Amino acid sequence: MSNIYQYVRHPRSAELRQNAPVKTNDLRRVNHKNPLVRFNARFGLRITLVVGTMWAAYLFTILALFALPSAIKQGTYFVVVWLSSSFLQLVLLPIIIVGQNIQANAADKRSEDTYKDAEAVLKEAEEIQKHLLAQDEVISSIMTRLEKLTGQAESSASTD
Repeated sequence: MSNIYQYVRHPRSAELRQNAPVKTNDLRRVNHKNPLVRFNARFGLRITLVVGTMWAAYLFTILALFALPSAIKQGTYFVVVWLSSSFLQLVLLPIIIVGQNIQANAADKRSEDTYKDAEAVLKEAEEIQKHLLAQDEVISSIMTRLEKLTGQAESSASTD
């Protein structure tokens, strides 16, 4: 008796074995045909990496505070203008980038965990498949024996 079930592996399982999950750092490699696009992307990334630090936030805070005395001398309106245009924009920009970098790292971690989970599920499914194939062999063996026994029983009944 042949196998009861023919297993067909899903094509995604082969891709899963070949590729790791994409991380934020993988996207930093800019490979574009146009050298100007490549330069702009790398230059923008470099500036983002420099500005997106807490050290830049501290530096921008100090820089913005230099203009505060002048704004105070000019009145309340200029203090509000200084706060909104100088201080908040200069200081919040690097802090927001730092936060986004932390979120990107968390997303990378979740991606890695999801990838490992999918890999574990794939391994478990392969083990289940092996178990089912072993059961198929035992069931086939039992069926063969039953067919022999029923065949012997029928032949002995017909001779009586």
